[in-house]
Amino acid sequence: MLANSKQNIFHKELVGRWNRLSICEQMANIGAEVGRAINWRSRNGEISKNAFYRALELIDFTVDDLKNKNSLKEILYVREMLVDYFAGNNVYHSTDAGWNKYFYYFNLAARKH
Repeated sequence: MLANSKQNIFHKELVGRWNRLSICEQMANIGAEVGRAINWRSRNGEISKNAFYRALELIDFTVDDLKNKNSLKEILYVREMLVDYFAGNNVYHSTDAGWNKYFYYFNLAARKH
C-alpha cells in the first residue's frame, strides 16, 4: 500500500470499503481530491498539498485493489503524472484543465453506475 507505513492515513473510513467501489467510482474520488488540490493551490498551499496527498493515498488503495490488476499501468501512470504536476517539474506539461477533463469522465461513469 503506502510506501511509508508510518505515514498518516487520511481516509481511515475508506480502508474497509474502498474495494467495494467500482474503478470508475474510485477514479472519481481520486479526481475529487485532485480537483481540491487544484482549486486550493493559489489560495492555501497547505490545504492543496494535503488534498494532493489524499489523492495519492486513494491511488495507492486503488492499486492494492485486486480487481484493478488489468488497469495498473494507467493507474500508476496517472500517479506518476500527478506527482510530476504537483511536486515535480511538470515534464509531462499537464494542466489544471487537462486533469479536470480526465477525471470528469470517471465522474460521469460513476454516476451511471
